[in-house]
Amino acid sequence: MSGAGWFVGPLPRIIAHRGLALEAPENSVEAFRAALAAGATHLETDVRATADGHAVLAHDPRLAGREVASTSLADLRAAHPALCTLGEALAACPDAPFNVDVKHPAAAGPAARAVLAAHATSRVLIASFSRRRRLAALRALPGAPTSVSAASVALIVLGVRLRLPALLALAVRGVQAVQVPEQALRTDLMTPWTIAELRRSGAELHVWVVNDPVRMRQLVARGVDGIVTDRADLARDALR
Repeated sequence: MSGAGWFVGPLPRIIAHRGLALEAPENSVEAFRAALAAGATHLETDVRATADGHAVLAHDPRLAGREVASTSLADLRAAHPALCTLGEALAACPDAPFNVDVKHPAAAGPAARAVLAAHATSRVLIASFSRRRRLAALRALPGAPTSVSAASVALIVLGVRLRLPALLALAVRGVQAVQVPEQALRTDLMTPWTIAELRRSGAELHVWVVNDPVRMRQLVARGVDGIVTDRADLARDALR
């Protein structure tokens, strides 16, 4: 399997959504370390590019009142000291697998360079709502695992509505993880039939974002391989 290092370890995966931000800013080194200490097996984060070409971890286009894409790393850090680059996060958590969501076209290149510099291709899964952004990063990271983009999720929804396994198989072709919400376009993606068909490809199935421990247990019992959550601390107790 591509990116085999990402898939090492027992199921289910506990994927900490932007770390554990109870006492630290989301997408910060402190949040990632807190998530790992609380029992997370994987870390999820978002990457954007600064005006001077650094891959930084930020979900929104604006951070501390500044546009990430038009601000230098130094100026962003002056306004938001907890900001870290992807390279710094990979170095701070050298054994942790990362789920990296490419949030902007300009971030694909800097993100790939940061992963290569850290020799972390096998432990970084590339994701993005945009297929174009995702593939742009993957072209520079041969062998890195990846997940479905928004167009594939729409195809999954169509396959579920029409009860056509062939559409689901087409939607997940070429990916190693299928990361989806519980519902999309008013369609339940967590029925037993859908879960079984999505897992038939051999790709792992992860659902986001689930913070209720009871629901976590229900989804794993149905066959889900991983839970993306803001509460890695609750997931540890619920799933271990």
